[in-house]
Amino acid sequence: MKVYTKTGDQGETGLWGGQRVRKDSPRVHAYGTVDELNSVLGVIRANGVDAELDGILSRVQDELFVLGADLATPESTKERIERVDEGYITRLEQEIDRFEGELEPLRQFILPGGTVAAAHLHIARTVCRRAEREATNITLQEPINNLALAYLNRLSDWFFTLARVANKRAGVVDIPWRKPGQA
Repeated sequence: MKVYTKTGDQGETGLWGGQRVRKDSPRVHAYGTVDELNSVLGVIRANGVDAELDGILSRVQDELFVLGADLATPESTKERIERVDEGYITRLEQEIDRFEGELEPLRQFILPGGTVAAAHLHIARTVCRRAEREATNITLQEPINNLALAYLNRLSDWFFTLARVANKRAGVVDIPWRKPGQA
């Protein structure tokens, strides 16, 4: 299989099911941002996190491939593909609840940072929020899998929680936000 096909040279790309769309369409923006998010997770894993976090980040990378295909496949396509389902969301919620058990309750806003892993997890959170906005934008033109939207929403909360866990496990305190001018 060749890496290049030359079918996109005129600014269009193919969706699952054969439909051609402009590369700047909301659908392409959304699944492209999901791909970007997956790359951020690759950076996090390459820079090192503990074995448990590495394992669940690996699973989420696989889930993001499913999400990308879900977003790249119009609901009207007859071709059957795996789509995001309720189990994806339930797993994230269970992990958030479990990891929050390791953490002190938040009493103030925190800034991205601390460890390298936590800082990258905060980048993942913000890229995930952008993917959610872009996926929501698709719905202005056509329906998408609502569970894909719910997954992205929960996933950004999951990244926030994992950033805090990465700091905690490294013995680094989250960086509290301070009102400008406050010492």
